[in-house]
Amino acid sequence: MRLVVLLLFFSTSVVAQQKEIKEIKIVNAKKMNKSFMIKIIKTKVGDLLDSVKLNEDIFFLTRLNGILKVEYKVEALDTTFCKLTLDITENFTTIPILNIGTTDFVGFYRIGLQEYNLNGKNNTLGGFYQYNEFHSFGINYSTPYFFSNKFGIESNFQSLSSREPIFIANNKSNYRYTNTSIEVLGRYQANFNNTIKLGITLFDEKYNYLDGATDPSVPQFLDVMKNLFKLEYQFNNLRYNYFLLYGFTSNLNLQYVTSKNKFQSKFIIGWNDFNFYKIIAKKGNLATRFRVGLSSNSNSPFAPFAVDNNLNIRGVGNLIVRGTGTLVLNTEYRYVLYQKNKFVLQSNLFVDAGSFRNPGGGLSDFYNKENLKLYPGAGLRFIHKTIFNAVFRIDYGYGIINNERRNSGIVFGIGQYF
Repeated sequence: MRLVVLLLFFSTSVVAQQKEIKEIKIVNAKKMNKSFMIKIIKTKVGDLLDSVKLNEDIFFLTRLNGILKVEYKVEALDTTFCKLTLDITENFTTIPILNIGTTDFVGFYRIGLQEYNLNGKNNTLGGFYQYNEFHSFGINYSTPYFFSNKFGIESNFQSLSSREPIFIANNKSNYRYTNTSIEVLGRYQANFNNTIKLGITLFDEKYNYLDGATDPSVPQFLDVMKNLFKLEYQFNNLRYNYFLLYGFTSNLNLQYVTSKNKFQSKFIIGWNDFNFYKIIAKKGNLATRFRVGLSSNSNSPFAPFAVDNNLNIRGVGNLIVRGTGTLVLNTEYRYVLYQKNKFVLQSNLFVDAGSFRNPGGGLSDFYNKENLKLYPGAGLRFIHKTIFNAVFRIDYGYGIINNERRNSGIVFGIGQYF
């Protein structure tokens, strides 16, 4: 009897899959552009219903910034045709930008606004203003499906200024660093998991001496025009359960930079972020990021990698060290303390650890005790479940090795740290 039932079920499924799709209807899409969604999915009117392809389309749509959830229904119209209905639950995608912190000198903050679903087509447009003793700003725009469901473009313009530590013979000096850049990238999404970006950045870097150690061989003013050629590759098989994540991502970034200044001649830089997420017992979320990076190993005080509160190690301070190589491991356990309707309060216990290669140094620098950083800490997350990336975070990190046992700091921001 069971065999008969299974065969009947199988034959019914095959018949259902062989029906031709006469209509694709999208319901409950208020902001999302319906014709855009129909354009970018693989399932088309006139195709035979394919459940494998349809499930891939559902997964693809839930990856879009503007969509939280997609459910579908197939209705048989007759023995030949069927109707496909996609029921959309949308995200709110106009998100403020807010980062707050402190340095040794003044408070740091960044404010702005980002729209992640412009025109209902998953386009992004945003801008920010930043103050950390100096004024900075930036604007960005991306349209990932401008040409098709595989090809798009990204662009941004930034003018960033900050107080940067430069280390000269183990003595510290401070420069005002200004980077003004314009970037254009082409984007190709081969499939759901693999994306490649290729482009160029034109930028002007200026270093102005402020205070601290000096050396006749190190200029107190630099103004250098540079060209940066960039290749990015991302593998992403993340799955989303509202604010909980599970899966793996790998993000590779390779850059070739050219200039005509002897202190910053041509160099290559590359790094890869490996991210792993796992849901534990419904309320817990384990998250880990491992970054490995290397650049051309010139013995220059203007090295490209930095150890910083907002980049890699919470509590360590603002741009405290520069190097030509970096190893960083961030791991944290997020746990739901309270959840009601659309609001979630999440605790966070973390350990940030890292090391770096000194400019002109060797790989042995990575395990030199003086270069090691270890900062455990704790924090909170305030989350709105149906607003895209609506996570307000606060973390406190505390140094526990070398001479950093008294170092600590609070880091604020919007969005998870990684």
